[in-house]
Amino acid sequence: MNFKFDINDEFFHLEFDEPVNLISSSVLNGGFCKASHFFNTKVDANFLGKKTVFEKPAVTLANIVKANKWKGVAVGMMTAALMASFRRVKLEEQGIWIEVFLTSGVSNARRAGDKADYQFMNEACEKIGTINMIILTNASLSQNSMIECIMMATEAKAACLQDLNVNSSVSGEIATGTGTDSCAVASGSGPEVEYCGKHVLFGELLAKAVYQALKDSLEI
Repeated sequence: MNFKFDINDEFFHLEFDEPVNLISSSVLNGGFCKASHFFNTKVDANFLGKKTVFEKPAVTLANIVKANKWKGVAVGMMTAALMASFRRVKLEEQGIWIEVFLTSGVSNARRAGDKADYQFMNEACEKIGTINMIILTNASLSQNSMIECIMMATEAKAACLQDLNVNSSVSGEIATGTGTDSCAVASGSGPEVEYCGKHVLFGELLAKAVYQALKDSLEI
């Protein structure tokens, strides 16, 4: 997997030399796709609920793609976190590498199971991520193993927040994430990796990379 990377105060951006298999919870082109671009962009936080009219997030992200003239499928996330929180961690063993690109902030930290802010199914809400990450690997992953990567990354994120004693602003208990996190995984075309959980080396490296990136980001 070859790619170009750039970052500024507004976003970080990855452009892949060839479209990659990518799964994500992204606002723009989320789910499974063949992606040529990935980006994570900063937007203004809605402090004290002063802003009441919002452009649809997918429209905002699509306009960024258009403005930058990115060709092909672009997967995009939003965050209120500063790009100063960006961290990049790469680990490699036995010819397989895993690299994590991450931004973070925990102003809306939550514990899974906390009372939701929106109490009606499908109620419109702001979908702006606070801990956003993309995981790249040169390994060739199946769709089910890519989903397992998201599970591992989520557990590593929760472990890091626990170790840093980050509390939910709702319940006061140890947070497991924020209310609006997003995660993406992009697969390469190298050696096949079938399992990505806690019993295998790939899962160990993945969790360590996510943990290190998030810890470094939150300790700025």
